[in-house]
Amino acid sequence: MRAAVRDRYGPPEVVSVREVPEPTLAAHEVLVRVRATTVNRTDTAYRAGRPWLARPVYGIPRPRARVLGCEYAGVVEAVGDGVSDRDVGERVYGYLEGRFGAHAQLMAVPADGWIEAIPEHLSFTDVVGLTEGPHYALAFCDRLRIGAGTRVLVHGATGAIGSATVQLAAARGAVVTAVCDAAHTDLLRSLGAARVIARDEVDFTRDEARFDAIADAVGKSSFARCRRLLGPDGLFASSEPGPGGVNVLLAALPGVRVRFPVPPPEVRARRTLHDLIAAGSLVPVVDRRCPLDDVVAAHRYVDAGRKIGSVVIDVP
Repeated sequence: MRAAVRDRYGPPEVVSVREVPEPTLAAHEVLVRVRATTVNRTDTAYRAGRPWLARPVYGIPRPRARVLGCEYAGVVEAVGDGVSDRDVGERVYGYLEGRFGAHAQLMAVPADGWIEAIPEHLSFTDVVGLTEGPHYALAFCDRLRIGAGTRVLVHGATGAIGSATVQLAAARGAVVTAVCDAAHTDLLRSLGAARVIARDEVDFTRDEARFDAIADAVGKSSFARCRRLLGPDGLFASSEPGPGGVNVLLAALPGVRVRFPVPPPEVRARRTLHDLIAAGSLVPVVDRRCPLDDVVAAHRYVDAGRKIGSVVIDVP
């Protein structure tokens, strides 16, 4: 089979598409013929081996996962002897971080892991980008106590996490203010933002409004910069640990209004998100699609920090 493989850490060019052996299927696994996957910030971080402190997880001295890709959508090709709830030919999607493997024509996934049937009215492209970003967005909503009437500001609202946070917060009845480039105002309003601040025209931290929750979905701001925007009981959270892990440290201190968005248990996350996807309350934002052979260019694009929603890879 063909797969995007890397044997060392580094820039996008360490990845190459070549022939590799097909995965071996264990008794409690499902073999999926991948039709679509994504290149996201998780993939590029693992590829580069950054931050360095995470390399014991990524692998030392070489990466454990040679084939990246944690989001997948495809068709069940085969099932292990211990699997009874999946059928050959079934259309499925899911998420597999750590082990990865979706940047390939075939991948083996745990039958009891994040694997769901694709709703009949949706395509592979529709669902493939609705796992990784949304499950971090769900963490924002939970940790920031977002509910009906909550005044929420989402910084970095056009990324995979940010666009999902806008949608999930709006679905809970929150009043959402999105921060993005002026060119994407209409997109954010269509996703549920009541108000949009054009970050390329004004400094959002000087806004006069006050918020109950601030979600920095790209990790490019800080509690110090955003603090004046918080109401009396307002909370701040960032998707990134921050320099020196400052966001994690602040979240651990009593009395500091910072929370770190640790994702909820996988089973709850996948069922919650699946129900929202099936109901049309969580929709995809796709920046671009490209074939597997162009995966290096996709890595470069994600590294540049300009993507809107997801970069989808079509797998032949």
